[in-house]
Amino acid sequence: MVKVAPRFSEFAEAVKTISGLDVNLCFQCAKCASGCPVSYAMDYTPTQLIHAIQLGLTDLVMNSKTMWLCASCQTCSTRCPQDVDLAGVMDAVRIIAQRKKIKAKIPEVPIFYRSSLRNIALFGRMYELGLIATLKLLTRSFTKDMGLGLRMLRKGKLNIFPSFKGALAARRIFSQVKAREKR
Repeated sequence: MVKVAPRFSEFAEAVKTISGLDVNLCFQCAKCASGCPVSYAMDYTPTQLIHAIQLGLTDLVMNSKTMWLCASCQTCSTRCPQDVDLAGVMDAVRIIAQRKKIKAKIPEVPIFYRSSLRNIALFGRMYELGLIATLKLLTRSFTKDMGLGLRMLRKGKLNIFPSFKGALAARRIFSQVKAREKR
């Protein structure tokens, strides 16, 4: 009896379940990678990562820096002739990694995401100086980019005091999301 391999990888199906996106629509034209502003720093291009998902190379994807470096700028998604939302796929892959408790290859990225969300939940909008202070404490990189931060303060690009405009509305949104996640 001949054993027939499944048409799609289980990993591709898991990505589709989480995101609703079918990576198997990708035919490897590489337009996503050619337009990606951060692909130079990635260990695999977005095209290569999609192909690995299609092939079910879960370990390769989960141990890659690519999903953590994705800026979610949507450049790849807008360039795709097959309308594959690659930024959404990267989100789904990060979710899978976090559910499997796989440590991020660039640990500062999930710290940044969590800190940003806490910042928005507290102030109702992004308070950059507070976010920077939180990131410095959590990553213990106290002096990295200090010169840039001081220049931004001098030019008035960072507000010293936070604004609480919209804080209650943001808290309601976060409460609604938590309630939905519990269901």
